[in-house]
Amino acid sequence: MAQLIVRNLENTVKAQLHKRAQRHGRSMEEEAREILRNAVRGEEAPSRGLGTEIAALFENQGLKAEIPELRGYTVRPVSFKP
Repeated sequence: MAQLIVRNLENTVKAQLHKRAQRHGRSMEEEAREILRNAVRGEEAPSRGLGTEIAALFENQGLKAEIPELRGYTVRPVSFKP
């Protein structure tokens, strides 16, 4: 197994890690391993765009029409002046 040394860790971060480890009934070392595992979990999967994520939320809601993509359009700020 590999080892990782973290230098110059703030005392407050160490104290918070210690409290978190106690809450979970683990050593600080095991808590740090779990945090690192969770941080990299799923990063191998390609991320989808925001539009794809939103479409996936509503894909089984009955919408049959095609929605065109709007890539390449210039975004202009809204003007509230009369």
